[in-house]
Amino acid sequence: MSISAEGGIVKEINNELTLVEFEAISDLIYRKAGIKFEAKKIYFLSKRIEKRVDALKLKSVSEYIRYLRFLDQQGKEFQALINLITVNETYFFRDFPQLQGFAEYCLTDVIEKKVSSGDNRLKIWCSGCSTGEEAYTISIILHEILDDVKKWDIQIIASDIDQNVLKSAQQGIYGMRSVKDVPPEYFKNYFRNYKNGDFSVIDSIKSIVRFDHLNLSDSYALKSKRNFDFIFCRNVLIYFDDLSRKKIVDHFYIALNKGGYVFLGSSESLGRISTAFNLKRLGTHLVYCKE
Repeated sequence: MSISAEGGIVKEINNELTLVEFEAISDLIYRKAGIKFEAKKIYFLSKRIEKRVDALKLKSVSEYIRYLRFLDQQGKEFQALINLITVNETYFFRDFPQLQGFAEYCLTDVIEKKVSSGDNRLKIWCSGCSTGEEAYTISIILHEILDDVKKWDIQIIASDIDQNVLKSAQQGIYGMRSVKDVPPEYFKNYFRNYKNGDFSVIDSIKSIVRFDHLNLSDSYALKSKRNFDFIFCRNVLIYFDDLSRKKIVDHFYIALNKGGYVFLGSSESLGRISTAFNLKRLGTHLVYCKE
């Protein structure tokens, strides 16, 4: 059932979430996490709030809102809600053409400059890493591209607001759906059979990846993210409004080393958000660079 407000009467969805309650909770989520829910998402949000109301054995949504505002002092319940409402759709080697551009042009560009200056440090941030497939994909690419990966001081920092997916990511165990696009040679070299048809990422790939819990709307926490050569934030900014996007992208510029690159999802653009980055064409690929 859709919702509407006609003649001052508010209709409900499944007798759970009124428009007023939806606005109260979506505003709370926006202020704390920067994630913007439009009215068309009311059913999506209603179903997940219903689960939390039941889990806490509360009597109503309004009671749940009071709980979030006044009783959730440590933010544990808000985190539980965030874990439910964030979408974690990902798999290994997602958007292969973009990753090819990263490997063949951008990574080569940065590596050549570092070698010439005697710098063996390489730092990459996967923002909105979900269950870890992107971060491990990048680790695989580095192992393939670098002549001797052990000579490099490499850090891949993978962050997400959802604590549940971070726990899953740290295990490095995946089903067939996640690995379906892994090139056969890479699959042979970097994965092992686990059990029940699942596969595990080998330890050398996992060793250079660190997973961090991070809210992109937490300006204080973002201050610790600095000196990156590459930032991947693919299909994440679509969940924020323009103001939140600008704040996040402004920080990306500060966090990125000179000559570093930012990668967004194929449907995303920095055009309306920031003019700080230079749009460069490398081969057939368009990338954002800090010069």
